Amino acid sequence: MSSETSARLLRLLSLFQARRDWTGTELAERLDVTPRTVRRDVQRLRDLGYPVDATPGVAGGYRLGAGSALPPLLLDDEEAVAVAVGLRSAAAGGALSGIEETSARALAKLEQVLPSRLRRRVGAVHAYTDAIGRRAPLVEGEHLTEIAACCRDAESLRFGYRDYTGAETRRLVEPHRMVHVSGRWYLLAWDVNRDDWRVFRLDRIEDPLSRGPRFRPRTPPDDAATYVAKSISSSPYSHTARILLHAPESEVTQRLSPMAGVLTALDDGTCELRTGSHGLETLAIHLSFLGLEFTVLEPKELVGYLRDLGDRIGRAVASDATSAAPGVPGAPGVPTVPGASGTSSTPDTPSGSDDG
Repeated sequence: MSSETSARLLRLLSLFQARRDWTGTELAERLDVTPRTVRRDVQRLRDLGYPVDATPGVAGGYRLGAGSALPPLLLDDEEAVAVAVGLRSAAAGGALSGIEETSARALAKLEQVLPSRLRRRVGAVHAYTDAIGRRAPLVEGEHLTEIAACCRDAESLRFGYRDYTGAETRRLVEPHRMVHVSGRWYLLAWDVNRDDWRVFRLDRIEDPLSRGPRFRPRTPPDDAATYVAKSISSSPYSHTARILLHAPESEVTQRLSPMAGVLTALDDGTCELRTGSHGLETLAIHLSFLGLEFTVLEPKELVGYLRDLGDRIGRAVASDATSAAPGVPGAPGVPTVPGASGTSSTPDTPSGSDDG
């Protein structure tokens, strides 16, 4: 095989990996060859183990399929950098357990063939990046892929589960979809024995996992992301609240963690927050820390707590002879409380909203 033919095969393979479907005419124009040469090159790729599917006819064409073995991939510069950075993060310890060593091996292979200019870019990201904050619980990589396959194939799943109280049970579920939130993985599934939708944290799912019979997929009351957000931000708590925030949704999302509650835009200048906590004092503190004007819609107990808190703060300020006592914000009934300026915060997040 000549060097010209080899170079053309690499270009052809790159085209197949860049787009799903190509006609023979399109490929011939891109490669500046005849359709007959394209057919010969496609056969050469097949001989090398690349599964290229062909559809005859005027509307036919070529497509790179999936075979029994993984063929080499061709990546452009940006794709290669993205893969290398992702592998470095996984090798350093991400949200999945058991893939650190595999990621390191894959990264070593990739960096060996990276051009020096790309190797320097990847190395700079690694050398000048630090991580801070609490590490999320690790999820078994095999669990992730097994559960995803059950969601895809509509196959029921049995597993051991340990809820946030530490109680251990065996579950039979119809898995719907997985959701990744702030470093944690959740599964939304129909619990067969409880005859209701449930949210499970993947790091609490225990062996053995076993597949059960196929099922007809159900439709949850909300999309998966919204349902999980509602479940982990309010359902497990003893106090739930609806808060009217006097700020556009785009501004609030910059200050609020996705785990803090469910945010719904009402108009250009207001949105509603549904959230929860195990104590009214925690709700009051975190609402104040948002640094936004807000109105409590419910519960009434939070309204009373905020009024009492405002009175206590007012008395504390009035007791300082060097300061004038400010008025307590808010009107009778439903107070409007300006938040103290500061950074964004998240209500006390439980270990997870496992199952109610």
